[in-house]
Amino acid sequence: MSLASYIGCNVEVPLSNDEENNFIYIGDCFSNKYNKQDVQKYQFTTPFVYEVSSDWGIEISENMNQITCAESKKKLIALCEIMDSYLEKGDYFELYSCWVGEEKDKRVGDITLRIDKLNVDLIELPEKTLVRIEK
Repeated sequence: MSLASYIGCNVEVPLSNDEENNFIYIGDCFSNKYNKQDVQKYQFTTPFVYEVSSDWGIEISENMNQITCAESKKKLIALCEIMDSYLEKGDYFELYSCWVGEEKDKRVGDITLRIDKLNVDLIELPEKTLVRIEK
């Protein structure tokens, strides 16, 4: 099984080009259309859903491998930079990470962050946490 991260938003976002070497890849990696349908139905409030990844989902927790945690912090920053260019002031996107196949499971928490005041060293984003990032 793989840890997948999904974003939900109110605007369409272009998929990453397979030929680009992106730190954050927007497009299918671990999930299928049914996984995205489930995460949209059970977790998100937005009409557009995408999987975002590189080689692993985004999870920030003190109980995980610190190298992987540091990489997740960098991924979150990169994702926010990408999404900042697509969002209008007052808009938001949602982020949810879980093991593929667990998209319907009950979430363990909710958190709201500001895209312009994001301090990745002060947050914890364990799997199955719905993160709303507002612009």
